[in-house]
Amino acid sequence: MPASLSWQQKTDMNDTQVAEAVAKTMWHDDQCSQSLGMTLLSVKPGAAEMRMIVRGDMINGHGTCHGGIIFTFADSCFAFACNSYNQRAVAMNCTIDFIAPARLGDTLIASTREVSRAGRNGIYDIRVCLDSGAVVAEFRGKSRLISGVITELPA
Repeated sequence: MPASLSWQQKTDMNDTQVAEAVAKTMWHDDQCSQSLGMTLLSVKPGAAEMRMIVRGDMINGHGTCHGGIIFTFADSCFAFACNSYNQRAVAMNCTIDFIAPARLGDTLIASTREVSRAGRNGIYDIRVCLDSGAVVAEFRGKSRLISGVITELPA
């Protein structure tokens, strides 16, 4: 990490432990993800996986899961991945391609892959699938680091 990012906290924790501590703190305050019934399955540096079941209040006028709900689900997974280094990161730009519909009762899985992380910028791809593996959407998030940490880590 460049020296200009002086807010990076030193700790004896390994990278996965840092990612898990950050996720615990973020999850505690993430009322949106919780209210939509999302579950954080795993987190590690630059990666996260989440699950969500499509409920009746998520269905649009076409009888499928509202695209905004799928976007929010992917965006939440993106947030846990790009903040996993305990450096505050915000979305700079996000796009989504909808591939197939999700329906009432479907279980969605979002998986994040870090594509690039350089300086203050990151690029992350999030695939949203049905639990069968069928792809529902492809989301790309671009992050920007801002000052500060998510949680205070033990030295």
